[in-house]
Amino acid sequence: MLYTVRDVLGLDWAGTLKRVAEMGYEVVELAAALPPTAAEIKSMLDDAGLQACGVHAPLAKLELSLPEWIDFALAVGCKELVCSSMPEERCQTKDGWLKGAQLLDGIGARCRAEGLGFSYHNHNFEFEEFDGQCALDILYENTNPENLHAQIDTYWVQYADRDPVQYIRKYAGRQRILHVKDMAADAERSFAEVGSGVLDWSAIDQAARDAGVEFYSVEQDRCWSQDPMQSAATSLRFLRQLLG
Repeated sequence: MLYTVRDVLGLDWAGTLKRVAEMGYEVVELAAALPPTAAEIKSMLDDAGLQACGVHAPLAKLELSLPEWIDFALAVGCKELVCSSMPEERCQTKDGWLKGAQLLDGIGARCRAEGLGFSYHNHNFEFEEFDGQCALDILYENTNPENLHAQIDTYWVQYADRDPVQYIRKYAGRQRILHVKDMAADAERSFAEVGSGVLDWSAIDQAARDAGVEFYSVEQDRCWSQDPMQSAATSLRFLRQLLG
């Protein structure tokens, strides 16, 4: 959920992590913009009483320095390294997606050999179709499920006019972290605090439980009605009610 509060986090890592823990969060997911060392982050997480479930990194960085990212993820205690997106130049054709699948499969195999999971995080552009099949399905159907996990982002699936529940169930057993993000009922389909928008969270939660999801990662790309810390707290209050 740290991407939601990234602006505050950049000003005060240690203080923000403690405030996040005081809200009631126990687990956080790290984004790619990080302080210099894994040791610093691990120390701050420990001081706040937080666990890191995963860390996001862009594909270009993973290609250039995968061993360093694997070491970083393991050092901060993550179970999962996550590719945050596919570069635009790889997304233009079906062949581009097939080559991307081969690349991600190889990265995932190297992560798995080190005891680390590897996921791909979707946006909406992965639902463009090639020969009647959307790119996200091309990606997952041409990779080993043990090498590449699915990090489904509920908002972006909905934004692409698909059903988040269907996609969570479609890739059951292949998901460790689910991005829980809501969509406002406005013309712009704005980002919204979890529980305040149009997504069916009862059905999403049941599908996620059935699919074996371990962690819910709250994410709100832009916060309109509240500041990011308040938005994160609002989403957590709803999820606590949902989960009982």
